[in-house]
Amino acid sequence: MKSLFYIIIAGSLFACSLGEKTTKNMDNLAKNESSVNQEKIELKSPVGMAFGFYNVENLFDTIDDKYTIDEQFLPDSEKKWNSEKYNEKQENLAKVIAAFDSELPLFLGFAEIENKLVLEDLISQKKLQRGNYGIVHTESPDKRGIDVGLIYQKDYMKILNSESLEVSLQSDPDFATRDILYVQAELKNQDEIHVFLNHWSSRRGGEKETEHKRVKAASVLRAKVDEILNTNSLAKIIILGDFNDHPTNKSIYETLNAKGTPDFQNGQLFNMAYKLEKENKGSYNYKGDWGMLDQMIVSEGLYSAEKGVKVAYDKCLVLQKEWMMYTDKKYGDKKPSRSYGGPNYYGGYSDHLPIYSIFN
Repeated sequence: MKSLFYIIIAGSLFACSLGEKTTKNMDNLAKNESSVNQEKIELKSPVGMAFGFYNVENLFDTIDDKYTIDEQFLPDSEKKWNSEKYNEKQENLAKVIAAFDSELPLFLGFAEIENKLVLEDLISQKKLQRGNYGIVHTESPDKRGIDVGLIYQKDYMKILNSESLEVSLQSDPDFATRDILYVQAELKNQDEIHVFLNHWSSRRGGEKETEHKRVKAASVLRAKVDEILNTNSLAKIIILGDFNDHPTNKSIYETLNAKGTPDFQNGQLFNMAYKLEKENKGSYNYKGDWGMLDQMIVSEGLYSAEKGVKVAYDKCLVLQKEWMMYTDKKYGDKKPSRSYGGPNYYGGYSDHLPIYSIFN
């Protein structure tokens, strides 16, 4: 019995010793994994890289979503939207994104995307694979099913938080539009930025008749901006989007308080698209007239930063290559080469041009 007792004790001591070694090995492994993870999130400098926004004109997949009105973009629709056209559209958009200055953009916001899947297909395009892009996307209540979303280079940018801001109208319970996507992110050396992506209600039904919808979107956005600025008056804020209003319209100029000069008095924001519109330039051409429906608006913290990144210019830029354009015979001007005009397929890129700036 004593022999058996000693054997049991010895076995227990061996097991404890083995357990201690195993625990130590696990601790070491955890430390190694922690070290590896830290190395993985060591961010590269974004200085000199572009960032911007692109309304990509109805980037739908070919699958019927029974919860949205996407029937126009199905293989058996009048547009005959099929896999061949979808793949061509994706290749075309990748070509545009790859044409930004020097490097692929650090991040790019999108409007008129149907879902996260279409962004996954986009970043898998050969021309964009070297960007090692991640995705932030919000599923909006828009009746057509179109959303906003963001792609970002994971080697340069870490997502800290994201939030969907709903735009609703008490006077119209059936009103449904795109959410505003808010993304809080970290760049190299813990440099923090706040990005807002917008696609406000269209003017269908009349500019004045629909103005209140865009004013409401502006008030929702402004409330979140104020929340951030009240915590840090020099927070680096970038507001991007297709606002379906011009820089001088009430929603932008008054409600959002985004002006054409970088004065930053009383919470004022700086609209970097303002000068372009005054110069008769634009990202969108309607009946021969250029306008800046797509805009870039920044805070004082980003424009005048003494540390970390800031914007390189006092106005945003429009990416416009010759191969992205066609000549409008009716108005005699060059316009963005689009995918569709009514039911007619043209195999272009988008009816909007991308806007962007560069980080210094």
